[in-house]
Amino acid sequence: MGEAERQRRLRVADTIEDHHRGHISRRQMLATLAELGFFSLAALGGCRRRSSPTPIRGGPRLDIGPDSALDPGSEQHRFLEDARRTFTGTRLRVVGENTPPSRATVDIMREEFIPLTGIDVEWELLPLDRVLAKVVAETARRTGAIDVFYCDQAWLGDLYGDMVDPRPLLARRDLAYPGYDFDDFLPPLIRHVASYKGELAAVPFDIPVWIMIYRRDVFEELDLAVPRTIPEYLAAVKAIFEAHAPDVYGTAEGWKAGHYSLLQKSTTWLWGHGGAFFGADERPTIDDDAAALGMAYMLELGKYMPPGVTTWDWFGEANSFATGRAGIYIGIGEFFPRYDDPATSSIVGLAEAAPSPAALSLRSPTRCGFEETPGMSHHGGSSLAISRYSRNVDAAWLFLQWATSSDVTTRASLLGGGSSPIRYSNYRDPRVKAMAKVAPGTTRHFDVTLDAIMNHLGTEPHLPGWARLSVDSFAVELGKLTTNQQSIEATLRNMAAAAEKVVEGR
Repeated sequence: MGEAERQRRLRVADTIEDHHRGHISRRQMLATLAELGFFSLAALGGCRRRSSPTPIRGGPRLDIGPDSALDPGSEQHRFLEDARRTFTGTRLRVVGENTPPSRATVDIMREEFIPLTGIDVEWELLPLDRVLAKVVAETARRTGAIDVFYCDQAWLGDLYGDMVDPRPLLARRDLAYPGYDFDDFLPPLIRHVASYKGELAAVPFDIPVWIMIYRRDVFEELDLAVPRTIPEYLAAVKAIFEAHAPDVYGTAEGWKAGHYSLLQKSTTWLWGHGGAFFGADERPTIDDDAAALGMAYMLELGKYMPPGVTTWDWFGEANSFATGRAGIYIGIGEFFPRYDDPATSSIVGLAEAAPSPAALSLRSPTRCGFEETPGMSHHGGSSLAISRYSRNVDAAWLFLQWATSSDVTTRASLLGGGSSPIRYSNYRDPRVKAMAKVAPGTTRHFDVTLDAIMNHLGTEPHLPGWARLSVDSFAVELGKLTTNQQSIEATLRNMAAAAEKVVEGR
């Protein structure tokens, strides 16, 4: 890292912290971040959950299984107790986003990992912009103040060089957590969220995935089949609108102008019509005919949405569905449990999950650039990485294995209220299957989520500077399109020009 890059990261960190201390306004912060050409604050949320799904009550002990370190008879318990002889008194600092699975893992950690190992772990849960501030400051200063950090998928291109390669650690028999089994992680998540240019960089942790969610009662009343294709999806949306609007609209989407949610919503229809952001030569293709068809389809859907969609992000669309104002939509699967919770839903037991409709045409990843992988189930998400500047790599690896082990990730998924699991074994676990019923914290959408990950996952480009480009330019231009300020042609032309500048400036 050169001195110019180091100073730029420090300015990013200082700018974000100045905003949180009240020294500068949000507008001033955004302007400075845009000037610095690093991450846009509006992009930092990915698909974050500001409000937690309803957790299962009972605390960390409620869901312990045979591989839980809380069970004194388990190999995991004995391993962590043995590790105490080597690591007791070690202090680890973890920085991560405040999300349901993170909070659940912290609760389990306090009752299980810390007492058994004697390792003092400080896990700081922050808004994602402050996670970024902490991480870029540490990677600039290289003080070793952070041992493990939460890395959003959009940051991989910029922070890859600041992470410890997990592969040599996986080969360490002396540090091997019992039953860890790295092959148990779902391969698409390893490839698209935890790797950069084919090289493993971190371990998957918290990965929301898009699925189709619909009202069973509305579909039965109108004798509608669950859509399997993009044309069928539009036909169902239109039929619901014509039968029930304005009480129930056809669909809902987060079309907030200039927001990352709008960019993410557009990817479904871009990819579904055979489009992509970049071609194999790493030049923009966002202004081709396939992209134009995708945007035209998206605008057609807009005719059947409730008023206000241009002010909504992911939470707005989910709330619209939860209050019964939309018949079907494609959105974050982690919101599904709230539809079975009487505290947050007026449609308890009526929501159903299904695979997103098949694409009209899907471009092969070999015809795209920067690891872009078109798919009808967009994903967000993050991984946990060990800082290259940590002075406690062995202890950090021990902790990271425990936190992403099968038992802990299963319990975090349940205690976090139905968050998306990341391993094969999570989906097979009896504790997960037992919650596949209408109830707060339901897992009855998990089979659809697993199918989406394994067969339909859509990944944004891993282009350095993508977070800034996707919001500061793309979401702004798309906002002008959805609010009727400019044409499809002008929108895509402007997006392509902005993408070209970023590619040239790499």
